[in-house]
Amino acid sequence: MIKAKIIPFFLVVLLCCNTTPKDKPATADDDGSIAAVTDASAKLPLNTIKMPAGFSIAVYAEVEDARSMAMSPGGTLFVGNKGEDKVYAIRDTNGDKVADKKWVLATGLNMPNGVAFKDGALYVAENSVISKWDNIESKLANPGKPTVIYDKYPTEAHHGWKYIAFGPDGKLYVPVGAPCNICESKDPIYASITRMNADGSGLEVFANGVRNTVGFTWHPVTKEIWFTDNNRDSMGDDLPPCELNTAPKAGMHFGYPYCHAGVIKDPEFGKKRPCSDFTAPAQQLGAHVAPLGLKFYTGAMFPEAYRGHLFIAEHGSWDRSKKVGYKVSLVKVENNKVVSYEPFITGWLDEGTQKAWGRPVDVLLLEDGSMLVSDDRAGVIYRITYKG
Repeated sequence: MIKAKIIPFFLVVLLCCNTTPKDKPATADDDGSIAAVTDASAKLPLNTIKMPAGFSIAVYAEVEDARSMAMSPGGTLFVGNKGEDKVYAIRDTNGDKVADKKWVLATGLNMPNGVAFKDGALYVAENSVISKWDNIESKLANPGKPTVIYDKYPTEAHHGWKYIAFGPDGKLYVPVGAPCNICESKDPIYASITRMNADGSGLEVFANGVRNTVGFTWHPVTKEIWFTDNNRDSMGDDLPPCELNTAPKAGMHFGYPYCHAGVIKDPEFGKKRPCSDFTAPAQQLGAHVAPLGLKFYTGAMFPEAYRGHLFIAEHGSWDRSKKVGYKVSLVKVENNKVVSYEPFITGWLDEGTQKAWGRPVDVLLLEDGSMLVSDDRAGVIYRITYKG
């Protein structure tokens, strides 16, 4: 006969109820929101972050797998996922420059990396589908089902996640990555940047030869598009460089898969076309640094020396014996030409252990001139400020 083991009552209470704050289920407020910042991010080693004198970093919001960001004129921040399946809305309702409310707008999506906002509507890019929620800010607690505006993009998962944004021409720009590390595709939709009208009509290829861009923006004066591009892997630690490009007009070709970084012939396809056939990058970036989101600084908080120049989130390498990237870089642009490329924020990567606790993804400016940086590894969005 087996005797039952008697557990004292006080141990039962400890076993059943001893949970940490992050283990507790989130409690929704009356408006359907949950807390945007909890104790979960308090232990992040922000003290390891290095920036120029006068700059500070703090957690603005906690968002699992925080990727691309878009801000509405009304102050709602929308955030997409890549590794997860959700889209979020974030608000700072008390004006203390830290988000306090968060809504999960949709779940079960297929790599909803890209988010954009126009005329009251939230646009979300999944792997092969672009959808929109009209009047989204009036129904954050219950957005309902979106309207699909386009569903004919390729379905390959390789480079299938998408960054999206509306250009000065009112069109929605949507990239289509190469479905491989290196290959020659007959369909011109691959390795391209496309654009369409806001209702999904009028799709056209804007630029070719773009292996995998996960970030673009427009110059505040010239209104020309600038975009990052992640170049191919498996050519060694230092080849080929990733790229920062600009396209002053439609129809330009940036080299993939024949030529990389403007001067490097591909070992498999380089014999088919010379590098002189293609547009060279505005700046060669580090090899394998994985440049993603970027923005020109147009605010008034940072010193004058930063205005009109580019900040780029470098997600960090995987195809390299010693890791690089894991930082935010500053690219100074004068007269539409790059004059320097240097680190601005570092410290997410421990150079000694080669372990990274954070990976920057996207950058976005707030009205006060501060800058948000999303981090899909730490699961947060930072706010970068300056006090001179």
